Amino acid sequence: MKNIIVLTSLLLGSGLLLLNTHRPTAVSSKKLFKRTDAANAPVGTISIIIDKSDYELSVYDEKGWYATYPVVFGNNSLDDKKMEGDKKTPEGNFKIISKRVHEKWYRFLAIDYPTKESWEKFKARKQRGEIPASASIGGAIGIHGTWPHEDFIIDKYKNWTMGCISMKKDHVLEIYGYTPVGTKVVIRK
Repeated sequence: MKNIIVLTSLLLGSGLLLLNTHRPTAVSSKKLFKRTDAANAPVGTISIIIDKSDYELSVYDEKGWYATYPVVFGNNSLDDKKMEGDKKTPEGNFKIISKRVHEKWYRFLAIDYPTKESWEKFKARKQRGEIPASASIGGAIGIHGTWPHEDFIIDKYKNWTMGCISMKKDHVLEIYGYTPVGTKVVIRK
């Protein structure tokens, strides 16, 4: 009888391990992490690094690491954006060029995509025939919240945007408050 109970426990336990294989291992249990010191706000100039492989947006200030937030993207492949409409999030070095309140996504922090680097990759892909000659590069990429009452999408790591970076409402409200126009943003895989 003990053997049956042990065997059943092992089988059930191994089955549970297989349930979440579509999510990245590194982030399946991650929540918001922040530096815990006397000062709650970032100090001095900040920068943002968005790691697509880890589904994370990390904020750095003059003291170093400040906070990490879970995020989602456009396409499940997590490949670099090639052209307008591919639902992929671009990779490269960007900066925040504007901020605004958004009626659906709470806050929108626009990045300067496409940059000169983005254009060079786009033109090279056209020359190699990776994308149609008639393709356009796209634009209007930014960091924003989810649809109202859909923060659970972030917890499930469900990519849904047209190429933007989406985060929970409270998180986007928070970074919107301390992120000035001109902030450097690196998006990488």
